[in-house]
Amino acid sequence: MAKLIHAGLRLWLDARAQDMIEYALLAGSIAVVVAGFLPPSVMPGISTIFSKIISGFNAS
Repeated sequence: MAKLIHAGLRLWLDARAQDMIEYALLAGSIAVVVAGFLPPSVMPGISTIFSKIISGFNAS
């Protein structure tokens, strides 16, 4: 039980992945803003691309 508590405490205090999470949130926010400024004629093509990506993840 002590090993489990020690491992959990070590994960809780580890901040190495914090920067990566912040960059991912920033990239997601920028993507949402850019998508808001795209013309409506472009959106079906982008939607098709994302649908193909999602179906690729579901297949594996």
